[in-house]
Amino acid sequence: MHNRALPAAQAAEAAGKQGKFWEMHDKLFENMKDLTDENFAKWAGEIGLDVEKFKKDMADPELNKKITDQQKLGTSLGARGTPAFFINGRYLSGAQPKEAFKALIDEEMKKADALIAKGIAKDKVYEETIKNGKTAP
Repeated sequence: MHNRALPAAQAAEAAGKQGKFWEMHDKLFENMKDLTDENFAKWAGEIGLDVEKFKKDMADPELNKKITDQQKLGTSLGARGTPAFFINGRYLSGAQPKEAFKALIDEEMKKADALIAKGIAKDKVYEETIKNGKTAP
């Protein structure tokens, strides 16, 4: 993690409290070299947030705990960096070519089809697939 990763995560989560997580997410990624507290507040205003509420939420210890808990969960599942992907609970690390995703998805689709053929309802296939590796959040 870089030294501005945690504050950037806090900015995204604080924006999320006002329904603008993805808007802040996009601002952060568009401006990765300018991740300052001043810019976070500026961008909050630009995307239509109540800036004072945003600043208060940024300082909320519960928000920091949420981020830390998410990071611990990711680490426990093997995701130690970005990008990290999970396809039916199977970890795919780093930027991969489309073919790597296709191969893994095709394998998982065959497994899903086999479960359906055994009588597992379609809406229960994912639950069945990950049941032995499921981790409580």
